[in-house]
Amino acid sequence: MALAIHPQVDRGSKPAAANFTGGTLYCHCADRKVAVSIKGQSNYNHVCGCTRCWKPAGALFSQVAAVASGNVTVTANGDKLKVVDEKAVVQRHACSACGVHMFCRVGPATHPLHGFDFIHTELSSDEGWAPAGFAAFVSSIIEAGADPARMDEVRKRLRDLGLEPYDCLSPGLMDFIATGIAKASKVPQRKMAETA
Repeated sequence: MALAIHPQVDRGSKPAAANFTGGTLYCHCADRKVAVSIKGQSNYNHVCGCTRCWKPAGALFSQVAAVASGNVTVTANGDKLKVVDEKAVVQRHACSACGVHMFCRVGPATHPLHGFDFIHTELSSDEGWAPAGFAAFVSSIIEAGADPARMDEVRKRLRDLGLEPYDCLSPGLMDFIATGIAKASKVPQRKMAETA
């Protein structure tokens, strides 16, 4: 029997649909569902082990993807949305009734990820979202109660699912963040030495 990571990846992931135009995310309420429309495909979809991201019941990891903030529109029952932690850099907008995080907006304009929102594509019944491509903040599941003695097993399971485990974000996303910081700090790019 294999460890359950997240319902969207445990049985294998479907590939992204070509020319996917987006979809609608819904909270878990039985009535007056919060609806959030997403225009276009998601990016950097991954499973996340941090303790702040919303996870469905029984999931060891959350599944998170990035989209441009301008492509996120609350289309129904926005009055039910509440920011989980007003002091956090990432403002998680959750349904005040069922607790589901509908989108997470990066706060300060100086942050390298400002302009992106994080979403949970499993809240949409639309087919074609980009699948998870890596696992982030893997060690953080220990902070949520996972057995530290089973971490090798967790990482093996992630690799078996095609999700390279990292204890930060993926190298490409970390490069994107570092590039934003370097540009904001006006750090001059230097030539890197080569060896023979």
